[in-house]
Amino acid sequence: MMRFLPRPFDSAKKVFRSASQTQEDHPDQSRQGLERPNSRLLRVREWFTGDGTAWMASLTLHLFLLLPLAVATLALPRPTQIISLKYDPVDLVEEELLPQEFVSAQKPEENIGALSQDGHDMAREAAPLLEERSLVIFESAPITDEGPLLAIELEPPTFEGPTFSEDLPVQGAGTVGTTGALGAIDRITHEILISLEQKPTLVVWLFDQSGSMRTERTAILKRFDRIYQELGLIEAAKNPAFAKHHDKPLLTAVIGFAAEPQILTPKPTDQLDEITAAIASIQDATSSEENVFHAIAMVAAKYRSYRTPKHGRRNVMMIVFTDEAGDDIDQLDQTVDLCRRLTMPVYVVGRPAPFGRRTAHVKWVDPDPNFDQRPQWVPVRLGPESLLPERLKLYFNGSDDPLLDSGFGPFGLTRLCHETGGLYFSAHPNRVVGRHVSGFETDNLAAHFEAFFESDKMRPYRPDYVPIQEYMHLASSNRARRALLEAARLSWTTPMKNVRLRFPKRDQAALAANLSRAQRAAALLQPKIDRLCQILLAGEADRSKLRKPRWQAGYDLALGRALATQVRTAGYNVMLAKAKQGMRFANEKNNTWVLKADENQASSPLEKIAKKSRSYLQRVEQQHAGTPWALLARRELATPLGWRWEEDFTQLEPQRAVNNNRPPRPPRQRKTPRRPPRRNPPPL
Repeated sequence: MMRFLPRPFDSAKKVFRSASQTQEDHPDQSRQGLERPNSRLLRVREWFTGDGTAWMASLTLHLFLLLPLAVATLALPRPTQIISLKYDPVDLVEEELLPQEFVSAQKPEENIGALSQDGHDMAREAAPLLEERSLVIFESAPITDEGPLLAIELEPPTFEGPTFSEDLPVQGAGTVGTTGALGAIDRITHEILISLEQKPTLVVWLFDQSGSMRTERTAILKRFDRIYQELGLIEAAKNPAFAKHHDKPLLTAVIGFAAEPQILTPKPTDQLDEITAAIASIQDATSSEENVFHAIAMVAAKYRSYRTPKHGRRNVMMIVFTDEAGDDIDQLDQTVDLCRRLTMPVYVVGRPAPFGRRTAHVKWVDPDPNFDQRPQWVPVRLGPESLLPERLKLYFNGSDDPLLDSGFGPFGLTRLCHETGGLYFSAHPNRVVGRHVSGFETDNLAAHFEAFFESDKMRPYRPDYVPIQEYMHLASSNRARRALLEAARLSWTTPMKNVRLRFPKRDQAALAANLSRAQRAAALLQPKIDRLCQILLAGEADRSKLRKPRWQAGYDLALGRALATQVRTAGYNVMLAKAKQGMRFANEKNNTWVLKADENQASSPLEKIAKKSRSYLQRVEQQHAGTPWALLARRELATPLGWRWEEDFTQLEPQRAVNNNRPPRPPRQRKTPRRPPRRNPPPL
């Protein structure tokens, strides 16, 4: 028989009834209980000893049963919830490797690389600025059908890459030296590919029609097939540069120019046969005038419509082949503004500019063996590398200053490339750095430069490629710059003549006459030299304000050389005056006085000037090593500034007695072998 435990509520009612009954039956005792509170504690104690014990036992049992159930709910496995993830796949474009040709040569090449005569390698992953990401060429704003938009003046971008390089050509940076025009073709092909990756492109090839470019045009024509063959191979490999354009991504036009430009392709084409036929049809010009800036401006105006949506918003780039600086430099600013406004980059494959000189001498050998094969040196305008000459023209000791490579192209063409985002390729077949190059080594139709310099050394000495007005303001803002340009102009307009250093003595009267004539020549030379020194010394106070190394080296070299020439000229006059007073030969067999360079000065004032001159020249040699300025300073220091007399013997023709009755017999002429006839060079 089951027994139910009493509930707490029933027990409480029972206690309440018991208490109430007691109060009703015994009212006196109830009142007495109020007075004795300990009686309640006794009744509670009785409850705990009775029914309370059963209630507490029941509570404990239920809690004991609930605890395993709670633990079981935590231990038992729960049903697995299935979560589904959904994402959209991203299409990734895989970069395909470009095909590369490998050619094996029979003999090793002296110059290799992308900018050599026969390039066999490509540029490494490098840039002038260190950065994990690569900076590509920005895409310029197109031109609408209604008219040209105003262009925003932006600085040309500088490539950034993970490896630092001082030799990597930077678009818009200026000049890149190569050993030949063919060495620039690989880089130009690369530039075409970059343009094609952005937009469809029109490439305009401009060829100088001068006779000196005939051989180079033939070599380029042979290479032309390879250029477009490489582009065709890339197209066949489904390169994105071609796949994303619709029809004819690359169009080509050919222009010839001399005094006037000549369009050789009626309209831009993509047919290689038409392109090569147009180049082969170029004829040599009959005049030496070359208006290259006029031709570039004409091309920019003619093909500007290809930048509009009507022709696919094409990029238009110009590639110029020439061997001169151009005869229409007055149109430079207008041409630069037009090409910049239309965002048409210009690339020029030309010749290096001579350091601080307008003209260089090009070697010409008659191609017909029936004529004299001795080389002739034809003056051709190739410079200077700056807007105005920044180098004095001095030749005191019997010869002109050597022609040196400036490290840059002619100012006008190089500035045009610089401001439009192109490149000037300075091509010379005899480019050898570190040694003297003789005229015998110079190739035919090439200018003779005695020395070339490293590109990384010359990069900090880049000329100021700015408009003419800005250049003149820059020059006038500093007295040292203004003095350098004024002294250079003065030395060019009044070139210094050679001086006589050898004085044979037939008799005292003849010697005195020769010495007097030499003094008169020195007297004419001395004021010019003094004027140069005064101009340069007037700008010495602003020398410390020059910040660019080009202006620092130019001013120091000019002042050092001018002071050296002043010391030599003044000492020369003193030595001639001393000889006129009479000198005796130590050896009676000698009959000639010869002036030789010496360290000793004729007077103490000249010693102070000579010391100042050497300090300027030594500073140039030490602070600008590896540059044309340092080379000229070293040559100047190698020649002492003073003079001394030495004696020598000269075989003099005996004086013939003149018979009054008949004329004297003419001197016997030596028979010389007959040479083939000699022709004058054609316009180069």
